[in-house]
Amino acid sequence: MSRQVEEGKLNLGVIIPSEFPRKLATKEAKIQVFIDGVDANAAGIASGYITQIIQNYNRNFGQTQLNFPISLQVVFLYNPGLISSWYFVPGVMGLVLTLVGTLVSSIAVVREKDSGTLEQLLMTPAANWEILLSKILPLAFLLMGDILLALTLGQLVFGLPLRGNFLLFFGLSIIYLLVGISIGIMLAMFSSSQQQVVLMSFFVNMPILQTSGVLAPIEAMPPFFQVLSLLNPLRHYIAIVRGILLKGVGLDVLWMHILALLSIAVVLLTISLSKFRNQLS
Repeated sequence: MSRQVEEGKLNLGVIIPSEFPRKLATKEAKIQVFIDGVDANAAGIASGYITQIIQNYNRNFGQTQLNFPISLQVVFLYNPGLISSWYFVPGVMGLVLTLVGTLVSSIAVVREKDSGTLEQLLMTPAANWEILLSKILPLAFLLMGDILLALTLGQLVFGLPLRGNFLLFFGLSIIYLLVGISIGIMLAMFSSSQQQVVLMSFFVNMPILQTSGVLAPIEAMPPFFQVLSLLNPLRHYIAIVRGILLKGVGLDVLWMHILALLSIAVVLLTISLSKFRNQLS
């Protein structure tokens, strides 16, 4: 019996050799168990349960036949040392990009509203889309540096591996930055001061954080919030980062998360830009 290790879940793969029936006849058995070690805590608990089950079976079987040992070999995939920081650092990277992206973009737009710069821009011959592009591109380039800095610190300080494609990771991180910038622009449209936009950001960022799987496993949430988390871009981004950095997977495995992230980015960016354009008009 074998089962593949799927991303985001703690699945076990048990490989039973073809000669297993023959070894049963000779009262010998060997079992190899593969555990997804990305979540070090859950993997350690699962390993303990499996070991205890095999030991209890050996003791119970040994009451009648003493010569039937079952040897167990547990292999942790993707994180052999069960380093817990490898699981938390990608989540912290997504959290930092969310907070920085929303706050920087929203405060930048509100500051220009307070200073009257937007009204001055309306007097120039520049089109609306050119004004919008001038607000988004500098923020995007600034936050690209945060991506590289977070990845560099993760590798130098915590030994975080990079087993996948760097260009794929960087490109998808830029898409997620557009999500954060669009959320920040939406917050700025409903705020009249910098203090107000900072307070409003807490009511948006906290639900994103709570339903993303950074602090608590998604499987432990109520069913309603598990379904609601599918609309959370941070959940999909964290799954993408963990898949690329720790597992080295590509588009063939992460395409559902990538499609969801692209859809959310397009919807949020369209709504935020349309509201910003209406305000300029």
